[in-house]
Amino acid sequence: MSGPIRLEPPDGRDDTLTLRLATESTMTLRLPGQGRARSGKDAAVDRLAAELAAHIGPAVHAYEVAAVLESEGLTAQRIADEYGHRDLFALAEDLYRRVPRSFPEPPPAADPWAPDPVRCALRGALFALPGLAYPLTARLWQSDRAVLALIVAGLVSWAWGQGLGHRAYLRMASGRPEAARTLRAGAPLGALLAFVTGLAIAGPSRAAFFVAAQSCYLAAAGILLVLARERLLLCALTPLMAGAATLPFREPGTVARVGVSVFTLVLVVAAVAHCLREALRQPPASAPVTPRILASLPYGLFGLAAGVLVAFAGQRHPLAVIALTLSMGPAEWLLYRYRGLSVAALRATATPAAFRRRSAAVLGGCLLVYLLVLFPAALFTGAEPAPLLALAALLWTALLLQAFGIAWLPAVVSLAAATAVASTELVAPPPGPLTELLCCSLAALALMGTTLRLLGRPTAHA
Repeated sequence: MSGPIRLEPPDGRDDTLTLRLATESTMTLRLPGQGRARSGKDAAVDRLAAELAAHIGPAVHAYEVAAVLESEGLTAQRIADEYGHRDLFALAEDLYRRVPRSFPEPPPAADPWAPDPVRCALRGALFALPGLAYPLTARLWQSDRAVLALIVAGLVSWAWGQGLGHRAYLRMASGRPEAARTLRAGAPLGALLAFVTGLAIAGPSRAAFFVAAQSCYLAAAGILLVLARERLLLCALTPLMAGAATLPFREPGTVARVGVSVFTLVLVVAAVAHCLREALRQPPASAPVTPRILASLPYGLFGLAAGVLVAFAGQRHPLAVIALTLSMGPAEWLLYRYRGLSVAALRATATPAAFRRRSAAVLGGCLLVYLLVLFPAALFTGAEPAPLLALAALLWTALLLQAFGIAWLPAVVSLAAATAVASTELVAPPPGPLTELLCCSLAALALMGTTLRLLGRPTAHA
């Protein structure tokens, strides 16, 4: 019963009283002294029961009613004179008998995993916006060796950033200062490692300059994203967006192309310095916790595998990679929705089997929505939809398992798929869409089966 009880006047009879519940059901009570006119004191008790029905109905013992009466300030003299009972407890017992038990449903709990759609969409855009630097500066470095150097350095940065981000999130439990120290120490090392790797491929040339800029930007942007400063990063990217917007209308010179890119990088690095300084000033939340480096390794390996798969997809359809990158915003939103809907399913089901069925429906629904969002983009870019959707399903399912702390399995499965796709490059380059479709589909099915088995248990969401 979800509301208070209403007591209605007798319907012409002296010995009955009708109680109308919030569910619009009624209950007729036969009052003491059947067939006789009720005394004024008895009627006063009825009125008091009607006034306090919302408090008396949920009571499980007359003593709770006594506590309510005491809070109302009823004195012993008033109880005797107005209600005809010898003391507080006698009146409480009488009220407890007259009002039927009612236990209102608790208000629905707030969704602890309610996502912020604006933030998710912004993060998806921020993953893709730095790509504007490539058409802006391509004429200054474009060569097969330079492209390879940028791709390989990007893969190193991506893998390092995934592992470093996970480690920073773990240290966030001790407070933002600990996470900031981790990022401050790890990001420059990742940028240096990516630059050295790209330099080994490009050699001392103009391309090496752009490899260095790319490595610095990816390290700096990773810090801002971990610290949840997406809006600040968007503001820092404004010069790059403005410069790329002019390309369809006029041909900027070399100085303008380099100047816009360098100015944007300076703004991003300055934003990082400001955010780190701000975070380091905050008091620690608890004693520092130093997680094992090995715990972040599978996240880095997954980042490497995802980068390889995306790179091969972009080899044939670069615009499809942009669509996939932008879809990371809806993908992140759906990760939150999966967790929220799973918690709701946990509250709505009574048996493990029922929850498993509901959990499978939630997984299938979220994945279907994500692929439906990506499907028109795949058609618009001219890419084969099936391989791109299979890759998207693999990445989303792997990210879902990582969100629950299951990291090694998605990393190994993704690495196996990336290795299979990359190995075909040595046999018959470039790998065809059928190879990517087969590898990514098998990997996605393996991860979905694992998700149903591991996350279909109520204990995974408790």
